[in-house]
Amino acid sequence: MKKRNPWGWVPTLYFAEGLPYVAIMTLSLVLYKQLGLSNAEITLYTSWLYLPWVIKPLWSPFLDLLKTKRWWIATMELLIGAAFGGVAFTLPTSFWLQGTLFFFWVMAFSSASHDFSTAEFYTSALDQNQQSEFVGIRSMLYRLSTIFGQGILVMIAGNLQVLYRNNISYSWSLMFYGVAGLFIAFWLWHSYILPRPGKDVECDSSIQDMFDDIIETVKAFFRNCPLREILIGISFMLLYRLPEGLLSKVSSLFLIDAPHNGGLGLSPQEYGLVQGTVGVIGLSIGGVLGSIAIGKGGLKKWLWPMALAITLPNIVYIYMSFVLPSSLVVISMCVFLEQFGYGFGFTAYLFYLFYYSQGALGKTNYAMCTTFMALSMMLPGLFAGALQQFVGYRFFFIIVMITCFLTFIVSALITVDSEFGKK
Repeated sequence: MKKRNPWGWVPTLYFAEGLPYVAIMTLSLVLYKQLGLSNAEITLYTSWLYLPWVIKPLWSPFLDLLKTKRWWIATMELLIGAAFGGVAFTLPTSFWLQGTLFFFWVMAFSSASHDFSTAEFYTSALDQNQQSEFVGIRSMLYRLSTIFGQGILVMIAGNLQVLYRNNISYSWSLMFYGVAGLFIAFWLWHSYILPRPGKDVECDSSIQDMFDDIIETVKAFFRNCPLREILIGISFMLLYRLPEGLLSKVSSLFLIDAPHNGGLGLSPQEYGLVQGTVGVIGLSIGGVLGSIAIGKGGLKKWLWPMALAITLPNIVYIYMSFVLPSSLVVISMCVFLEQFGYGFGFTAYLFYLFYYSQGALGKTNYAMCTTFMALSMMLPGLFAGALQQFVGYRFFFIIVMITCFLTFIVSALITVDSEFGKK
C-alpha cells in the first residue's frame, strides 16, 4: 500500500460525506417551500428520501461484489456531483418537481453508498491508533459540512435571489451548479489521494451467498435477545426521537413560512444564519457534552437527563408560534436551545444502539439498528406536514410536546448496565 498522510484525505472525505445528506434533508425543504409546495407535500416527498438509509443494511453488502471501497467512494462522489448538476439543470424547467425529485433520489442512494464505503474504507486504511486519532477530526469536518450546507449554501441562494431580482429557480440552480463543481473536485482529489490498502479488496462471495448472509443477519438480530427485550429495544429506537421526527422538518418550514401563515418569515440568509449556523453549533456542542457526560457517568446515569433534554426544549416552538418574535437574536437563542437539547439527548440514543449491538454479531446488529434509526425520522415525517396544515403551527407544536410522553415511557422500559459507556 502506498503511504498517504491521513490529513490529506480524512478531512475532505468526511466533509464530502455530509454535504449530500444536508442537501437532501434540509436544502430541499427550503427550496420546495420557496417554489410554492405545501407543507404536506414537502414533508411527504422529502421524508421518502430517508428510504436508502432505511434499507442500506439490505443492499450495501452487494457493493463488495463489484469493486473496492475506494472505487465506490470516488464513483459515488462523481455521481453525487452529477445529481447536483441534474437538480440545477431541471430547476428552471416546467418539469422541475419531477426532475429535482428524481435527482434527489439518485443523490440519496449515492450518498448512502458513499456513507457505507467511507466507514468501511476508514477502518481498512487506518490502524487502530490512527482511527482513534481522527475520530474527532472526522466528526468536526462532518459538522462543518453541515454548517456549510445548511448555512452558507442557503445564504448564497438567498443572495443570488437579491442579485437576480427574486428569480428563485435560477438562483438555486446556480448554487447547485456550484456544488456540482465542488463534487467533481472531490472526485478528482480522492481518486488521486486515497490510499490503496491491502484489506480493500473485492469480495469473492456469490450473490446467493450475500442473500443468505443478509437473511441470517436479520434472523440473528431477532435472536439476539428474548422477545420482550427485542420489542422494547425496537420501541425505544422508533419512539425515543418521535417528537424530533415530527418537529425536524416542520420547524424549518415554520421559520421560513410567511407570517400570515403563522410562520416567522425568515429570509434564506436569515434561515442560513439561525438554523444552519447557530442551530448546528448548538447541536454540535450538545453532542460533545453528551459524550463527555456518558464517558464519566455512564449511559444509565444520564439516560433520564438526556431524555428530558431531547424533549423539553421543544417548547420554544410553542413560544415562538404564539409570540412570533421578530428579533433574530431571540429566534437564534430559541433554535440554539432546542438544537443543543437535541444534540445532548441524542447521545443517549446512539449509546443505546451501541449497547443493544454488543456481542459477537455487534457490527451486523448495529447495521440493523440504523434501519430503525432512519425509520424513526422517516415515518413521522411522512405525515407531519399534513398534520401541521390541518391543525396549524401552534397546535402542531403542542401535539409534539404531548408525544414527549412516549419518549419517557420507552426510556423507562429499557434496562442498561450501570457501567456501560464509562471510559
